[in-house]
Amino acid sequence: MFVLAELKDTVRIPPWEFKQKLNDAITNELNRKLANKVYLNIGLCIALHDITKIEESYIFPGDGASHTKVIFRFIVFRPFMEEILIGQIRSCSVDGVHVTLGFFEDIIIPPHKLQHPSRFDQMEQAWVWEYNTGDGEKHNLFMDAGETIRFRVVSETFTEALPTGPNVSGETEKSEAKNISPYTLGVCSAADVHVNSQTAPEKFLDNWLALAHVNAEAESN
Repeated sequence: MFVLAELKDTVRIPPWEFKQKLNDAITNELNRKLANKVYLNIGLCIALHDITKIEESYIFPGDGASHTKVIFRFIVFRPFMEEILIGQIRSCSVDGVHVTLGFFEDIIIPPHKLQHPSRFDQMEQAWVWEYNTGDGEKHNLFMDAGETIRFRVVSETFTEALPTGPNVSGETEKSEAKNISPYTLGVCSAADVHVNSQTAPEKFLDNWLALAHVNAEAESN
């Protein structure tokens, strides 16, 4: 789920941070710049692991800050294909079942990818799988918030976010690109989901297959 990515960057350290040790100042700047951001074709950056090389620092005319080229390793969230992850059902809506990883809140299993037949219960605000018991009867199995789900990563998509400019009125345009996640995972449910039934206190759904998209929204620096 987490990997070490080796990256290179030029770190700018403002004069008021010169009182710190160089390693500490670089560490703080790299975490500020990259943590909780999506790095194109790399993944979601979590935290700096270590700095492997620090080159000479330079101060350019008209800029009192120092500029230092560094090579470092960052902890990155980027699951490998077919990896199984564990999340929780966050909520349900007519758009599908919303799942969270704790640090990823935008995971949704669309209705047409839920176990068939499923329906949305407006009163309970939950999706219900009308499970066929095989004897001609059906159990209504509710997908309740807080229940655990395991899912398998099957694909990934990186989308480069482009900057938006002001419109004719001088206000910043609300571009549709703002709503596009820079990092998307295609997943399918891989194991048990703990649910409640109207006719039995607790049940487990085995092999609940679904296709979802995990959206990691991150700010661009």
